[in-house]
Amino acid sequence: MTQPLISAIICTHNRANYLGAAIDSLLAQTYPVYEVIVVDNASTDATPAVVEARLPHPKLTYVYEATLGLSAARNRGAALAQGEILAYLDDDAEASSQWLTALAEAFSKHPQAAIAGGQVSLIWPPATGSPPWLSPTLSESLGAYDLGPTIRLITAAGQTPRGLNYAVKKAFLDSVGGFDPQLGRVGKNLLSNEELHLTQQALALGFEVLFVPQAQVGHHVAPERLHPDWFLRRSWWQGISECYREQLSHTFTLQRLWARGLCLLRGLAKSLRRWHDPAQRFENLVYAYGQLGYIASGLRHFLRRPGERFSP
Repeated sequence: MTQPLISAIICTHNRANYLGAAIDSLLAQTYPVYEVIVVDNASTDATPAVVEARLPHPKLTYVYEATLGLSAARNRGAALAQGEILAYLDDDAEASSQWLTALAEAFSKHPQAAIAGGQVSLIWPPATGSPPWLSPTLSESLGAYDLGPTIRLITAAGQTPRGLNYAVKKAFLDSVGGFDPQLGRVGKNLLSNEELHLTQQALALGFEVLFVPQAQVGHHVAPERLHPDWFLRRSWWQGISECYREQLSHTFTLQRLWARGLCLLRGLAKSLRRWHDPAQRFENLVYAYGQLGYIASGLRHFLRRPGERFSP
């Protein structure tokens, strides 16, 4: 049986300190038929030099994308890709040597699958670990993702594979017009949900979405993310992202806005009840702050003038 060509794509923006390890992990894959594409998304650091040091490798291609935004970079990588499967790896992640092999086998066994992604573990900075105020649930904000030891079908978009370990069939991505450029990170804002939106589209069209535990990736936890304010900011943007995704899918209503208000109150109440437990207290505060971000975005939606575009 002919093995499909896979295009492994790294989209990067000013992460030269992590990028080399990410590229090296892809160049060390055991899968025999693949290419590696690095999309430099308007970086101003040493990113070009990091890639140039590895460019003699015949599998590696470098391209500069001037339009700032993760979705724009991902779509540029997809446009250049020759593979029928596109495997996206974040610039601060490292893939296991069997990553592409596991993804290829999963797509082969599930021909109706449009999307697949695998387990993500966290790589802590040297001499550090999980802080006492960080709960297992909040660690998912850092990318941690594990749905068990066996391949399973994702039936709810909220369980979508993480974008740092996310593979999609090129034909499907092309058919829906690529990643939505109105979602996904742009510079330092934390707008997200572009993968969730794509997963939602796949499920609505009757395609399968897979969790593949053998497709393992490690995600570096940057030191600046080990502070409570990063989690609050991340949750705020997650609330905005969820609201905007609902606007794009025409499911946003006043009833949903009201429900989020109740969720905000519940989160605050739980935080007070769990005040003796630093991790649970902070988890519920972060949850409540995300609801506030959703509500703020929803109110802006109703107050926008006709024809005015969304602006985070």
